[in-house]
Amino acid sequence: MSATVEIVYRDAHLLVLNKPTGLPTTSPDGHGCLVEIAQQLDPTASRLHATSRLDAEVTGLVTFARTERATKSLLAARQAGTYARRYTAIVHPVLTPPSGLWTEAIALDPRNPRRRLASGGDRSKNAQTRFRTLAVREGFALMCLSPLTGRTHQLRVHAANAGAPIVGDKHYGAPPRITAGDGRVWSARRTMLHCTALRIPHPRSGTPLTLYAPLPEDMNSFWSRLGGVSVDFGTADSLLET
Repeated sequence: MSATVEIVYRDAHLLVLNKPTGLPTTSPDGHGCLVEIAQQLDPTASRLHATSRLDAEVTGLVTFARTERATKSLLAARQAGTYARRYTAIVHPVLTPPSGLWTEAIALDPRNPRRRLASGGDRSKNAQTRFRTLAVREGFALMCLSPLTGRTHQLRVHAANAGAPIVGDKHYGAPPRITAGDGRVWSARRTMLHCTALRIPHPRSGTPLTLYAPLPEDMNSFWSRLGGVSVDFGTADSLLET
């Protein structure tokens, strides 16, 4: 199981993993999740605290603090807005305008506590997401999504609320099959969302640490079959520009 999880970065303070699809970040009993695998990969760490979480279907970078100092440092970075993450998503249909800021607050769905809603109710929480269209093919868009807050399911809810749910995200309105402009029918087995880039201040030096995880094969294949070129962002820097 641990062989499918890549160590992207490790030092005295941090462990950053590239999470595959189908694996939750945490679980109630601590088993069958990324935290358990992190412990197997890094058994000498004094602690392994996941400072961000990805839904089971979502892939990409997850950062663990290996020390108390790192935990406090990354919490402070979140509060200061210097803990930057960029996600790549495939959505349908194409959004207009191609870039901007989603600001809809997010609340629990009263009918299903596992879901969230874009809502202005009393129990909703402020949520902000920057979005930018990178490319368009056959009515689909490859997008960069940048959460400025950290609400549960934030990117999925914001994209769906904007009228362009993430492909494969059946929980937030994506249809099981989509007919493209040329008549071909498309489907995805999971939510097409990947945490591609990360920039955080290093807990020891304060120097920005930038990391990158290329798109997984299923997302690259989906985009390539639409007629888009195979995606290679090269470095995280261009994605982390605001």
